[in-house]
Amino acid sequence: MKDLTPEEIQLFIDAISVHSDYDFSEYSIKSFTRRVQKLLIDYRTDLHGLIKKVSEKKDFLEEAVKNITVNTTEIFRDPKIWEIINSQILPSYQNELRINIWHAGASTGQEIYTMLILLKQHGLYDKSKVYASDINSDVLEIAKSGKYKYREIDEYINNFNETYKDSEQKYNVNDYFKISKSRNLIKVRPFLLDKAQYKIHDLTNITNPFAVKYNIIFCRNVLIYFNHELQNKIIKLFEKSLFTGGALIIGKHEGILGNVAEKFQKHGTIYIKK
Repeated sequence: MKDLTPEEIQLFIDAISVHSDYDFSEYSIKSFTRRVQKLLIDYRTDLHGLIKKVSEKKDFLEEAVKNITVNTTEIFRDPKIWEIINSQILPSYQNELRINIWHAGASTGQEIYTMLILLKQHGLYDKSKVYASDINSDVLEIAKSGKYKYREIDEYINNFNETYKDSEQKYNVNDYFKISKSRNLIKVRPFLLDKAQYKIHDLTNITNPFAVKYNIIFCRNVLIYFNHELQNKIIKLFEKSLFTGGALIIGKHEGILGNVAEKFQKHGTIYIKK
């Protein structure tokens, strides 16, 4: 299959825009092209056929959008980041009356439950309000269920243990998840379910879907799929949505550039609003 040209990609973006509220015009062209190439292979069609289907069938358009958006997450992903959140960020909220946390681009929710575990351990669970959003309704349903089938169960357990290796307190992953290796299944314990409030939301709309200000915003490994202009717009949204002293946590391959960077104090991939 020949590579798609930027002009062909634009035709596909325009077709989606005409027939829906989705706007992919500011996505990273390289990343978006890879996703469209995969669609052509998966659906065994050419670009003309793909455009025809998204133009004529609403269900197919929604399915294509879900396949275009990338959903990659895991329990305690990047343990060093969680160790910093555990030892440096959360202790500073002990005297707060309420803590608002937004997981933007929450995907299937493993990060949400990771954070809920830490909130439990710090005695902050009951006074926390947890919000989660994603463009993909299917992944939000998985997040709500708290049930995961992955081959990387051992990796998740290793992430958990690595996060707490230097902690005075020792925790057992089985206290929070029911793990069946034979069935390749992880279930979140019931006491962690139903805490988060979920909403379908497209970050490219540059809106705050829950209309509150936050102490912590997570948006990890999402910005890399957008071009620099859109990244800056979203970062500005996050900055306006954070309380002073609030933490923005992004992916390890992501950063903040331009004038908005001056409004944060950088600690690795954690940015504290000045």
